[in-house]
Amino acid sequence: MVDWLREADGAITLTVHVQPAGKRSEVLGLHGDALKIRLAAPAIEGRANAALLEFVAQRLGVPRAAVTLKSGQTSRRKVLLVLAAPVDAVRRLLGP
Repeated sequence: MVDWLREADGAITLTVHVQPAGKRSEVLGLHGDALKIRLAAPAIEGRANAALLEFVAQRLGVPRAAVTLKSGQTSRRKVLLVLAAPVDAVRRLLGP
């Protein structure tokens, strides 16, 4: 198991470090015990948070409603909850 992902009751909890206002949204690798994600959206009026939830949902192949922000609303370090996450979540997040 990796430090940034925890499984419990069919759901996963992700710890991420967000870098907003990039050229494109992508997974950059690890940042300490968090998964580092660059987002194309700026950190203005919740746009980066919305883009993060959409990006993670798309990468995991789950509906957007299955991904929620548990903590870190105004921080770069965030904790996400993903319901009905796929078994290969790590591969999907780290893969191309």
